[in-house]
Amino acid sequence: MRMYDLITKKKHGGTLTAEELRWMVEGYVAGEIPDYQMSAMLMAIWFNGMTAQETTELTIAMADSGDRVDLSAIAGKKVDKHSTGGVGDKTTLICAPIVAACGGRVAKMSGRGLGHTGGTVDKLEAIPGYETAISREKFFSIVNECGVSVIGQSGNLAPADKKLYALRDVTATVDSIPLIASSIMSKKLAAGSDCILLDVKTGSGAFMKTLDDAIALAQTMVAIGEGAGRRTVALITDMDTPLGLGIGNSIEVAESMDVLRGKGPHDLTEVSLQLAENMLYLVGKGTIEECRRMAEQSIADGSAFETFCTMVRRQGGDDAVLRDASKFPQAAVQVQIHAHADGYITSMDAEKIGEASVVLGAGRETKDSPIDFAAGLILHKKYGDAVKSDDVIATLYTDSTQRGDSAAQLYHEAITIGTEKPPVRPLVYARVEKDKVVRY
Repeated sequence: MRMYDLITKKKHGGTLTAEELRWMVEGYVAGEIPDYQMSAMLMAIWFNGMTAQETTELTIAMADSGDRVDLSAIAGKKVDKHSTGGVGDKTTLICAPIVAACGGRVAKMSGRGLGHTGGTVDKLEAIPGYETAISREKFFSIVNECGVSVIGQSGNLAPADKKLYALRDVTATVDSIPLIASSIMSKKLAAGSDCILLDVKTGSGAFMKTLDDAIALAQTMVAIGEGAGRRTVALITDMDTPLGLGIGNSIEVAESMDVLRGKGPHDLTEVSLQLAENMLYLVGKGTIEECRRMAEQSIADGSAFETFCTMVRRQGGDDAVLRDASKFPQAAVQVQIHAHADGYITSMDAEKIGEASVVLGAGRETKDSPIDFAAGLILHKKYGDAVKSDDVIATLYTDSTQRGDSAAQLYHEAITIGTEKPPVRPLVYARVEKDKVVRY
């Protein structure tokens, strides 16, 4: 087999076999196929796409390129959840303990943030003492004990994806649905859960800017999961507006605890409940309606919150900050953002607001950038809200006046105030199952 022949085949719109794809992935990871040839293949895929079967076979070969996590030591059916990334997206901290409190099992390996989207591991590390790197045995033990553990990605998980993503990033081939789908799903398959729920974001703060593109990506990923024997469902959720009111690591942990105690913002609560009910449905806890009632009850009776606190303690964290957010380290500088006119907030550029949080110190510009856990924003007014001139619409938190001033300028650019109240947008646009798309 020669890479030259495979490139020629795909260049002319041909279909690569499972054997050819596996040979290609293994050869690239082993260093036997050079970057320039794989770059040519990626561009051929970008132009000609891949069939559903090709995409599934590529994903499985990528998942097999490193370690596969065996979760059989954990009792019961395990469900994983993945978000394609957004601003203020802290739903894992909410839906995972809800599912665990209702009898599900969530053994989750999460990543760090890069750019304008935050990472779950960064948020958890804002909790003093919380360990995101623990032994496999302790990970399993915690899930068996309290139903949930969230750790950082460890071991040699899907190394093909790491190499391919770095190459896609510099060859303008990131925005290919088969390549995005195989990148995400190879890690999910390698992580070992029985079921997968996908939260595919759409809007200004998401990678998929349009609903149609988000649905196409969701359909591809669901087909991969089902083709690999994993029960898979996707929700398409809004990311034109940041989710919740808080952006930044300790700020988002505190807001997540508000939701788990029944006093969080409506949008974050609703999206988290819809994710949780679908996760419970996937592990066989009942109909969607029954799972919704279970999820709501776990908040009402406090079991979801206490489940999260138990997980945090078992991983070395101090749950005092979860019970009283004022015990988190506080930012040295606060900057208030004022409305410049009367009217309604008619648009929020979520990506630009995410960039403002990075400027404040809450996110990374490079993978080695340090993070200020206390930095971030709290939004007092959001899309659709009425404002008066000089109302405080947001507060920024940072460690320097210069950072605050730079982020304030970005935030002003991200907000549009108009005279007419804008239309209400759905929080969840669609639900995607195998061979089925339901638009709301």
